[in-house]
Amino acid sequence: MDQIRILLVDDHAHFRAGLRSLLATAPDLLVCGEAASGEEAIAVVTARHPDVVLLDLTMPGMGGVAATERLVAASPHARVLVLSMTDDDDSVFAALRAGARGYLLKGAGRAEILRAVRAVAEGEAIFGPSVATRLAAFFATPPGATAPPFPELTAREREVLDLVAQHLPNPQIAARLGVSAKTVRNHVSSIFTKLQVADRATAADLAQRSGLGRR
Repeated sequence: MDQIRILLVDDHAHFRAGLRSLLATAPDLLVCGEAASGEEAIAVVTARHPDVVLLDLTMPGMGGVAATERLVAASPHARVLVLSMTDDDDSVFAALRAGARGYLLKGAGRAEILRAVRAVAEGEAIFGPSVATRLAAFFATPPGATAPPFPELTAREREVLDLVAQHLPNPQIAARLGVSAKTVRNHVSSIFTKLQVADRATAADLAQRSGLGRR
C-alpha cells in the first residue's frame, strides 16, 4: 500500500517534532518534509510532492492563509489540512476560501488527527467539532437573515444581557427568567468575560449599540 506523504508546516520545532512522532505510529503515513514558514513550504512542496500539507495559520512572514493559496496553486495534488490554535469565523472561512480541505484545532486528539489526514488525502473535507459547529450555524442562517449579536454568548446569556441593557438589577432579571439570583450572577460574570468588559454599564452600552435592550 502506498504511504500518504505529509509535509509539516509550523514555526514551532517542538510542535513539529510532536506531530512527526504521532504520525510515525501509523505505517500508512510518512512525513516527507518540514517547513517553518509559508515561504519555505512553497519551496519544499514542489520538491517533495506531499499528498497532505499539515499547516498552521499563524506563522512569521507569509501567513497561513496566503501560504495555503500559493501551495494549492503550486501543487494541486497536495491537500491542505489546517492545524491551528484559532477557530474564529474569519480564520476558518479565509482558509477555506484559500483552498484548505480541512480545519482542526491543535488540541485535537491523536485519533482525530490521523483520521483527518487520511480523509483529506482521499479527497474528503473534514473539520474538527468546534469548526463544524460554526460552519453548521453559518449555513443554517437563512439568506438575508441577520445573525444574532454576540454569537460567542449562549442563548440564555443573550437574554440576560438584553435585560442588563434594560438596566434591570439581578433580582429582577432572576424573577423575569425564573432562575435564582446566583444563576444570574454567574451568567453576568460569564458575559463580562466573553465580551471583555469590566462592568454592567459598559456591557449595557455595548448591548444597546447592537440592538439589545429595547423594551
